[in-house]
Amino acid sequence: MRGKVGVVGAGFSGAVIARELADAGYKVIVFDSRSHVAGNCHSERDPETNIMLHVYGPHIFHTSNEKVWNYIRKFDEFMPFVNRVKALVGNKVYSLPINLMTINSFFGKALSPKEAAEFMGLIGDQSIVVPLTFEQQALRFVGRDLYEVFFKGYTQKQWGLHPSELPSSILKRLPVRFNYDDNYYASAYQGIPKHGYTFIVGKILDHPNIDIQLNTNFERGMAGDYDHLFYSGSIDSWFDFADGRLGYRTLDFEVERHRGDYQGNAVINYCDQHVPWTRISEHKHFAPWESHDSTIIYKEHSRQCGAADTPYYPIRLVNDKAQFARYVELARAEQKITFVGRLGTYRYLDMHVTIAEAFEVAERFLDMQKSGGAMPSFVVDPLA
Repeated sequence: MRGKVGVVGAGFSGAVIARELADAGYKVIVFDSRSHVAGNCHSERDPETNIMLHVYGPHIFHTSNEKVWNYIRKFDEFMPFVNRVKALVGNKVYSLPINLMTINSFFGKALSPKEAAEFMGLIGDQSIVVPLTFEQQALRFVGRDLYEVFFKGYTQKQWGLHPSELPSSILKRLPVRFNYDDNYYASAYQGIPKHGYTFIVGKILDHPNIDIQLNTNFERGMAGDYDHLFYSGSIDSWFDFADGRLGYRTLDFEVERHRGDYQGNAVINYCDQHVPWTRISEHKHFAPWESHDSTIIYKEHSRQCGAADTPYYPIRLVNDKAQFARYVELARAEQKITFVGRLGTYRYLDMHVTIAEAFEVAERFLDMQKSGGAMPSFVVDPLA
């Protein structure tokens, strides 16, 4: 046995790091404050209907990273699933992301791909050369009408701020497709595990060198018991919120049970601002290979994250990033601890990115052990 390593957090980040180091001969102790592994990806069967629930909201695995795709499929069979999101506006339903069907349906046209591209170029605000805000980004690429209908209200509900107050980076590269492809993701690989994400994470952690301690809050004073610590909890909590709490959005789920099929689709966005929820997910549609007479829906509500809430989305506005930078400075002064994952690096990460970065962290640690170098506080620059 090489040495003893601590991992705080049993989500994908902590689990993959733990498994990679356990395979290399390290004794790894994994801590999680919850009663289950898999973090916010946790899934479980509803005892009444046997529907697989995405307990903390929908998770669809997608990636173009072949290494990640091959790795994750070692632990469960992945079933084909294409995320085809719909948007409800008033009394009409549209296809997302914006594609040729959306454009033609919304404007009452029958444009060809070339005609649609030319049309969108005309309605977009070309005077906005470098979009700085979410609103400018949307106006630049889809124009006023589509922005008002699909983005404005939804964004205000999701973030609690007007789109003019949000950075353009939140919208990133706005997907507009000039064909009828309504696959929400452009990734090469996409699917959902047959037995759920908690099953997968449990299999990743199923190793004789890994000890899992659930329902356990890791205290800072315990760090000295380990040769190195990988921390995927919130970075501000590690420092006992010395510079205040970082800003997050959290989610509340209004759960309803019905007979039959409630909405005919896994996810429908509700873009009108007067509708209190952002979207409704119907969980049996995430497993179309199964059959269920009843159904369970989650009406999703977004709000500011409080001290007792589960953090979902880092806000990362100017003040938040400045505050986070101060925590990064504190973290870089620490010894024998590496901050990882969504909460440890204060970034929103998809599952496949989390896994890829966990590989990178584990590989760096093993390299440092061979060379005698010091493991950094961050392997990926969280301020980039």
